Amino acid sequence: MSKLSIVVPVYYNEDTLMDLYHDMQEKILDKLGDYELVFVDDGSGDNSWKIMNEIKAMDSAHVRLVKLSRNFGEHAALLAGLSVCTGDCAVTKQADLQEDSTLILEMYESWKKGNKVVLAVRRSRDENRVKVFFANLYYAMVRKFVNKNMPEGGCDCYLIDRQVIEVLERLDEKNSSLTLQVLWAGFKTDMVYFDRKDREKGKSRWTFAKKLKLVLDSMMSFSYVPIRFMTYIGVIFDIFALILLISVLVEFFSKGVPITGWSSLMCVILLSSGLILSMLGILGEYLWRTLDASRTRPPYIIDEHKEPEEQEKGEE
Repeated sequence: MSKLSIVVPVYYNEDTLMDLYHDMQEKILDKLGDYELVFVDDGSGDNSWKIMNEIKAMDSAHVRLVKLSRNFGEHAALLAGLSVCTGDCAVTKQADLQEDSTLILEMYESWKKGNKVVLAVRRSRDENRVKVFFANLYYAMVRKFVNKNMPEGGCDCYLIDRQVIEVLERLDEKNSSLTLQVLWAGFKTDMVYFDRKDREKGKSRWTFAKKLKLVLDSMMSFSYVPIRFMTYIGVIFDIFALILLISVLVEFFSKGVPITGWSSLMCVILLSSGLILSMLGILGEYLWRTLDASRTRPPYIIDEHKEPEEQEKGEE
């Protein structure tokens, strides 16, 4: 019988963790057969770790707990969970209760049919319109410039085969997007659709700074567009400067118009300086990522790892 691992990254989710477990227990766990729940505490500063241990006490044979030494980000937390899970396939699950747990059953059935990647695609979002707009804008940019296979509605969770997990572990990338790594791997993929609910409990820790980092990581880890953009801008400004120079010389020699204009000159200098600094900033982003990769620091550090009790007894 195949085994499914459910990997849940946890970051300040004390309000929803127990509800999440009861929801899965009521709707899907008794229908999965062999399964394990892998909760990864990504440096939460609340009572999340305590509640995770309470869940393990309730289902000690199926719950695996991982505690990272500090907050490394969701990408690293998911990698940590995937690195210790023992299932033939694994599905990622958010802890905020915005996705119906029954979605996992649909993804699991699709995997049994031979699909090695199953994406949970948002059909609709019951959330703030501004948030939905920027989310759709991000996924539109990803489809246009990074990976055309990104679903229009985007996806927060996915099921991947053991073979895909091994590929992700070999990639060992930092400052990247795990979803885009899964799409990049190119295995046989299916999609299931769901309606994303609004968050009812807890506060989202998905800050603007983290969203901006995801955009930069997505563009710079999987696309040459930022570098190509710099080249295009440089060519455009060269052409514009050449045309301006020719027009100034023509007026000077044909009409005797003196070459003056301190204000216009300063505008051109300031604009050019701003563009140069912007280009240096883009190069700096790439250089920082190169430095970060060259140091070979691990993407996460596991502080504690509590395995299901049956495995612990078997090892003894």
